[in-house]
Amino acid sequence: MSEIGSQSATWHTPAPDAGGPQPAAEPWDLVTVPVRQGLEAVDILRRGAVPAVGPVVHDGTCDTLGFLVPPGTAAGWDMPGSACTRTSGRGLRLPELPELPEPAGDAPRPAGWLLPPGDTDPVTDPVVLREALGEAARLIEAADGCH
Repeated sequence: MSEIGSQSATWHTPAPDAGGPQPAAEPWDLVTVPVRQGLEAVDILRRGAVPAVGPVVHDGTCDTLGFLVPPGTAAGWDMPGSACTRTSGRGLRLPELPELPEPAGDAPRPAGWLLPPGDTDPVTDPVVLREALGEAARLIEAADGCH
């Protein structure tokens, strides 16, 4: 599994009358999928009648994408080809993940945002994500069968 699948995420949410992030943080679970399926799912979620995708991170090698989902999702997640990691408030903190320039030469690329916080919904609904991932898998299977 990639390194983003084992990290946790914390989302800093502003209070209704506050002007910026509050010190309190909420943990979120992270669903990781192969990058091809994840990109298809992002496209499906963004094309919906009501775009419904939260922040999405990629690992340094761009092998997997991670969708932020509500806490507790990991307890019931059982979709083949994906993993859901329960967070515990340590590790990756959002929106502190920096956007870094491409490394020179063969240096490993750091994890980064595909869809950063603030440009999306706070999280992706796991039911909607499951449907999009299933549709993405079917599209990939059909495309691969049409050589």
